[in-house]
This record gives sequence, C-alpha cells and structure tokens, in this order.
Amino acid sequence: MKVIALGCDHVGFILKAEIAAHLAGRGIAVMDKGTWSTERTDYPRFASAVAEAVLRGEADGGILMCGTGVGISITANKYPGIRAVVCSEPYSAQLSRAHNNTNILAFGSRVVGLELAKMIVDCWLDTEFEGGRHQNRVEAIAAVEKQQRI
Repeated sequence: MKVIALGCDHVGFILKAEIAAHLAGRGIAVMDKGTWSTERTDYPRFASAVAEAVLRGEADGGILMCGTGVGISITANKYPGIRAVVCSEPYSAQLSRAHNNTNILAFGSRVVGLELAKMIVDCWLDTEFEGGRHQNRVEAIAAVEKQQRI
C-alpha cells in the first residue's frame, strides 16, 4: 500500500498524528481525512471520508481511530466494498488481510497504546491477501452486500 487515508474522531486525534508519522517513516503517503483537532466531533463523517477515498481508488487502504475502533469501523462497513476490521492485536490484523482482504483497519486509542498500534499497522500493511479459497469468501461477502441493497 502506497497511500493510506487516515480518519479519526477527537478521541483518536493524537494517535492519528503518531500513526501518520509512522507511515511517513515507512515511505507511505498519508491522506488525512480528519478530524484535525481534539474538539468534540462525531466519527461517522470521518469514517465515510476514508471509506469513500478507498472506494474511489484515491487511497490503497484506510486506517480509522476512535475510542474503541468499533463505531468508526461499523460506519465504514456500511459502504459496499469496504471490509473494515477493528483490531486490538497484530494477529487479527494479519489474518484479516490474508483471509478477508480487509481494506480498512480500525483500532481504539483508548484500547491500544502507540507501540501496539504501530505493530498492528505494520502487520496489516505487511500482509498480502492469500486469494485461493479466501477469494471465494470475499466474493460471497460482496454477494451478500448486493442482496441487501433493497
């Protein structure tokens, strides 16, 4: 992944800046979709901005942060074609990429500290989708998305 869109609410703002610096240190371009302060705000608009950037192909993937990572990932997953995963440890991040071809990673700034967040990010970025039998499952997810569009 060469361009990663970042998004967060006010609770994830400080961690987002640290993750942006970490990505830059890896030579990865960052697309900052907000928020840009610790002033109270709601996460759905930032989850939407990241999901839309990924779907339009402006970013190769996205990383979202809020207090737990749950609400912001739920919002992103409302977009057909987005496979967002909330992770609190590297193993789930690795398998989410290898088996589910996730395109957005989420975590909570109240759940993981900076060093663990960087390990999760690195594991997610360094893992490739395995395809094969997993491709059939990703296609099945897409079929469910199409069925639910009423």
